[in-house]
Amino acid sequence: MSGNSATLNRFLSAAKPSATYKIMDRVAARRAAGKKVISLSAGEPDFDTPEHIREAGIAAIQEGLTRYTQVAGLRPLREAIAEKFQRENGLVVDWCNTLVCNGGKQVIFNALASTLNEGDEVIIPAPYWVSYPEMVQVCGGKAIVVTCHADVGFKLTPQALERAITPKTRWLILNSPSNPTGAVYYRQELQALAEVLLAHPGVLVLSDDIYEHLIFDHIEFFTLAQVEPRLRDRILTMNGVSKAYAMTGWRIGFGTGPHWLIEAMEKLQGQQTSGACTISQYAALAALTGPQNFIRHSRAVFQARRDLMVRLINQAPGLHCIIPQGAFYAFACCRGLIGKTTQAGTLLATDEDVVNALLDETGVATVQGSAFGLENHIRIAYALDDDSLVQACTLIKHFCEQLSHPDQR
Repeated sequence: MSGNSATLNRFLSAAKPSATYKIMDRVAARRAAGKKVISLSAGEPDFDTPEHIREAGIAAIQEGLTRYTQVAGLRPLREAIAEKFQRENGLVVDWCNTLVCNGGKQVIFNALASTLNEGDEVIIPAPYWVSYPEMVQVCGGKAIVVTCHADVGFKLTPQALERAITPKTRWLILNSPSNPTGAVYYRQELQALAEVLLAHPGVLVLSDDIYEHLIFDHIEFFTLAQVEPRLRDRILTMNGVSKAYAMTGWRIGFGTGPHWLIEAMEKLQGQQTSGACTISQYAALAALTGPQNFIRHSRAVFQARRDLMVRLINQAPGLHCIIPQGAFYAFACCRGLIGKTTQAGTLLATDEDVVNALLDETGVATVQGSAFGLENHIRIAYALDDDSLVQACTLIKHFCEQLSHPDQR
């Protein structure tokens, strides 16, 4: 048989490639061609990994700590993860009920792949991280997308959750703070969702807390297992070192949940990647057990950037952005640009047209909201220095000011 799509796994064939990585590929191509780009598309801190963490990785190499670890991770790291969950989230966790993976993405994929059978449903509030529905698709499940507009803070309501649950529902995915909106679920909002879930004992919950430490305005972070202990045997709580400690490239994520689930995820990982990079695990151990002042510093920097970005974006005609409470993304409504034409003659019929035109005509890279499940928006990552953000926003504002209706040209 010839090598074509007919030979591929049918679930993989139906999945879409990551929209964020497609934009990042376009950015790389433009830069390779010598064109200037200000990228507001990448979801990673622009800071260097703190020095003591880097030194721990170097020390592991120099000491010859470069061999395989157990599939589930180094015991000292798993013990530190259990301590982190207790110290920061009030979860009493045994180290045996933790799992170290190659990034937070693998934690999520392992959970879905270990539990989904064909036709099982996964409730995903939109806007969502682009990989959630595609992971569900690859694992043979069905993504049930529940649209959550700005008038409810881009957050799932108990009423919407109740309507979405069916006998086929296997998982609910919650992400707080959210990528792409920066929305944060308050304790009372999580409790209200928990009341619905308690009435549906067959539904598991994946709590994606990867942006836990990037939360602003003195808002207190809560995770669902902390708020409602009666659900703990049905919740996988996922986190990692990528965002909190500027360690995206080190690829260390981790999770805790019921023993049967962690055991199944470990079994899958043992036939997939085995343990995560040993050097990275030692660096992650230093991150979790060492000084935590970097978190406070980066949070303050990102909050200042958020304030700058929202103020400048809201000055651009046709764009509007509510204030995000966490992460490092602004999710701006671009409905006011749709139907207009750019100076280069491009008709903006969709938010993807807006994103492409911004990149082509101004050199500013963003990501279309439709990739996150809510059209007529653009996601703007403000993980850059102030000068770059101001320059990018100036270009965006000028782009918006120069737009015209087709009949005006």
